[in-house]
Amino acid sequence: MSRISRLPSSLLRAAACTGIAALTLTACGSGSGSGTANAGSGSVKVGLITKTDTNPFFVKMKEGAEKAAKENGVELSTAAGKFDGDNAGQVTAIENMVAAGVKGILITPSDSKAIVPAIEKAKAKGVLVIALDTPTDPESAVDALFATDNLKAGELIGQYAKAAMKGKTAKIAALDLAPGVSVGVQRHNGFLKGFGATDKDVACAQDTGGDQSKGQTAMENCLQKEPGINVVYTINEPAALGAYTALKAKGREKDVLIVSVDGGCTGTQAVKDGKIAATSQQYPLKMAAEGVKAVATYAKDGKKASGYTDTGVTLITDKTQDGVTSKDTAYGLDNCWG
Repeated sequence: MSRISRLPSSLLRAAACTGIAALTLTACGSGSGSGTANAGSGSVKVGLITKTDTNPFFVKMKEGAEKAAKENGVELSTAAGKFDGDNAGQVTAIENMVAAGVKGILITPSDSKAIVPAIEKAKAKGVLVIALDTPTDPESAVDALFATDNLKAGELIGQYAKAAMKGKTAKIAALDLAPGVSVGVQRHNGFLKGFGATDKDVACAQDTGGDQSKGQTAMENCLQKEPGINVVYTINEPAALGAYTALKAKGREKDVLIVSVDGGCTGTQAVKDGKIAATSQQYPLKMAAEGVKAVATYAKDGKKASGYTDTGVTLITDKTQDGVTSKDTAYGLDNCWG
């Protein structure tokens, strides 16, 4: 997912190493100039391929993989697309990693369907392939999936929004991701399910790519189409902050309910500051750490990870609603993307 805003120090560190355009294996590890974590001659090699290398969500994922690589004594190489949706870049990264002799590849697919042939070729050569965060289509194309239950994440904020409206008629704007991306579809559908609504109840739907500036433009467009919008579902917190900016410009920031998904540190702070009413927090560091451990286990005894592992989701808000389980922003900030 595109998750942007204020950049943490970890992102600055990653950007200094790789840059936005890095599509080949990076030459940057945590405190290492060799492109590996705990690299050594003959060590097990693990590849991590994210959608981008500049997105704070994926930077946190990379941190988790680096730490787990050191703890498990494996060598980590990383790669990323030039932008969210760069399937060709991810295909190239898979091919490069297979050629480099990796035992396993962890990937957040930019295109859940288009990446499948490259994954199948890797698996045919004995490489364990695990999807993180975003499932492939079909999900069985990979050996295993470590991810948030995105349908549940959407459902939680839908339930929250319904309760917070307290019976008032809702005019909903949906600021989505992009067509055909499973994460976006699941969160959108989950929100509607939790709210007890259908797409017919959505007054305005716009794609944002999970980008803050596009989120702002999308919200501006929706306000032109339906000025009475009072509930905004957003695919992630950058899109939510873009929506908030557009609403504030119209003097509507206090009378429109914004809910979102991700639970990053910046997004959770926005909940604390009252810009976002609630968010569903997920845990990319855990996804990556569990993935690295699975590859290390496979290398050691041949046991393959399989099926889906739910890495958890928590509703974060300081404005609790009856019947909706949540934790406050103090918890959210202590655990953001942990």
